[in-house]
Amino acid sequence: MTDTLSTRFAQSGYAAPIPVLETAEVEAILSQLLAAEARFGGQFPMAINAKAHLLFPFLWGVVHDPRILDAVAQILGPDLLCWGSSFFSKDAGSDDTVPWHQDGTCWGLDQPKALTVWLALTPSTPEMGCLRVLPGSHKTPVRHAIRNAPSSMLPLGEEVALEVDEDQIVDCPLRPGEMSMHHVMLVHGSHPNRAPSGRRIGFAIRYIAGDVAQRQGSRGFATLVRGRDHGTYDLEQRPDKALSPEALRRHKAILQRSRDIVAAEAAQLDGA
Repeated sequence: MTDTLSTRFAQSGYAAPIPVLETAEVEAILSQLLAAEARFGGQFPMAINAKAHLLFPFLWGVVHDPRILDAVAQILGPDLLCWGSSFFSKDAGSDDTVPWHQDGTCWGLDQPKALTVWLALTPSTPEMGCLRVLPGSHKTPVRHAIRNAPSSMLPLGEEVALEVDEDQIVDCPLRPGEMSMHHVMLVHGSHPNRAPSGRRIGFAIRYIAGDVAQRQGSRGFATLVRGRDHGTYDLEQRPDKALSPEALRRHKAILQRSRDIVAAEAAQLDGA
């Protein structure tokens, strides 16, 4: 299985679907998520959604799940850090989209030994706006522009500055409890949720190899999830309980440094 998964990933830049969680586990995570969202009127604010695993113990458990890490380790090796996490949720009938982009464009990593896990908590079908990928596009960086389309779910509003051939695109539908993995430089995106009902909810977890660092001398925060600490990041801590004052204080400081790093990278993009 190791050779099959790693070879496929190296060639195409993604792997899907990968079964991870049982139905009861998905239902438990979804129940806790909905209860947590209710504290904010039904949806996380952007600041809470970013690195949410630092604020909620149940999400800390998800990013450390050994079944997820076993698959990630086949691609990135035994030493793993969680660089970030966030939910991508689309209500039925909304215009929310994810424009074509490469994740690593604004991450500022010194090497592209990184990937995104997309864990489905509800069905993710083409009609509901599932992940779509351009196989093989991870081998070449693509120029991006900051366009801030009103429907974009990307915080920076970036997207590739070229036409993507739809004939080469592959949909990645997932059932609840399944995940996909895509390379940090794979061109990908998604359509709006055009289903008559049903919310599409996915948890995106960003993993990097243990020896990856931020370039240009900046130092970021990350969560050691497996293996040895290479000393390239300041390590994050498990929240003692949901939204505890201490966890919120740490989270605020971590997000500020992370924003500074990403903003510096985004400033170098063409704003056309």
